[in-house]
Amino acid sequence: MSFADPQSPAWEPLLAAAWKARERAYVPYSGFRVGAALLLPDGTVVPGCNVENASYPVSLCAERTAICAAVSQGMKAGEVQALVVVTEAASLTPPCGACRQVLAEFSEDLPILLANRQERSLCAISELLPRAFTGRHMAR
Repeated sequence: MSFADPQSPAWEPLLAAAWKARERAYVPYSGFRVGAALLLPDGTVVPGCNVENASYPVSLCAERTAICAAVSQGMKAGEVQALVVVTEAASLTPPCGACRQVLAEFSEDLPILLANRQERSLCAISELLPRAFTGRHMAR
């Protein structure tokens, strides 16, 4: 299936998982629920939601929650096929800077669908974080 079109049916399982994850978000401080879902090569959909903390810097965004869950299931860098991020905000909500960096670590070509109840927009992590610093920059 193709992820080149934001209206493609390929996005539907990811959207459903992201909306469901959004409902599980722990947001007692901001009330701003975010859901995410990513697709692994074997077809597994891994959801994530934001998890706030009274010590704001240790809060986790939905995108990083999904990445961490996928890594705990055995995902390796380069295996993320696609990502969806959903909110109820009036404007589409892209990943924050920290999430962009984490996402680039796992796929520099990642297609990302941003969605709310009214619209969808497709972007790539390379657009959101051009010239990302990743493991390829480190001498190993």
